[in-house]
Amino acid sequence: MPSTFHQRTIAVLKRVRRGKVVTYGQVAAMAGNPLAARQVVRTLNTASEKEKLPWHRVINSQGKISLKPGQGYELQKKLLQKEGVKFGRGGQIDLKKYQWVPRRRK
Repeated sequence: MPSTFHQRTIAVLKRVRRGKVVTYGQVAAMAGNPLAARQVVRTLNTASEKEKLPWHRVINSQGKISLKPGQGYELQKKLLQKEGVKFGRGGQIDLKKYQWVPRRRK
């Protein structure tokens, strides 16, 4: 298992499947620190390109894209739609339908 929170966050993000989304807090909890959602943002900002992370699959706990229009919102929405994720009223994603729940490892 990776040793640092940063490394564990990258490992979690790489497991998120096409057509699914995760929240920043969910990733933080799975990486070992449920209070470190902001650290997940930092990891996405610094490592997405280098590690080829599916950054577009990470959304906020309200089921919405956190990026602002003109600052990546449109690209993230387009990438998610391309994977089959549907947006409801106000740009909300149905977490019951699209939230990634990893399989238990044996």
